[in-house]
Amino acid sequence: MTLDDINIEKSWKKLLDEELHKPYFLNTISFVQNEYLHKTIYPRSEEIFRSFDLCPVDQVKVVILGQDPYHGPKQANGLAFAVHEDILLPPSLKNIFKEIQSDLGVQPLSNGDLSRWAKQGVLLLNATLTVQASTPGSHQKKGWEEFTDTVIKKISDEKQNVVFILWGNYAKQKGSVIDRNKHLVLEAAHPSPFSAYTGFFGCKHFSKANTYLKEHGLIEIDWR
Repeated sequence: MTLDDINIEKSWKKLLDEELHKPYFLNTISFVQNEYLHKTIYPRSEEIFRSFDLCPVDQVKVVILGQDPYHGPKQANGLAFAVHEDILLPPSLKNIFKEIQSDLGVQPLSNGDLSRWAKQGVLLLNATLTVQASTPGSHQKKGWEEFTDTVIKKISDEKQNVVFILWGNYAKQKGSVIDRNKHLVLEAAHPSPFSAYTGFFGCKHFSKANTYLKEHGLIEIDWR
């Protein structure tokens, strides 16, 4: 597989050029390509890099870190925590919307696509970009984590005044490379029903993110 086969938005392709040429990454792509040929894999292959496609490098204002894509039918759409428009909201996303309503006093839209956030500069980044159907974690430790670690480090190094939102221990550990002197890092429990009541509800990350953006002369995110 060659670099030309990797369909990723051009500004990210430029920023990550060195990484995209590394043997581990090409091995990851080859592994994933073979998985799509023989198994049911989510998201659809054309959506693997959707988070990058909808949010070019120069537009990134907020990064929300997830872990794995959803592994149920038709759920994963390439954006962390999001689902396709006509799919029922998963529990974590329901809780995210509850916190938005509590924090900002606005009612989020009923669909969970979240491309409306991505187009405003919210990079919805999963640590692992693909997963086998009904098999959570099946594509972990295949190279995606190294790639997305580099994405986070590049954003931290190359940009200023980005809000990084880290929910749960996994995201917090992955965010250890972020330069907290020039970015805002917000941490809380994961919005999963198993942990939302231990620090996610009431974290007010959405208003805090907007306050920080406004203080630095950036347009706030419409979190609806």
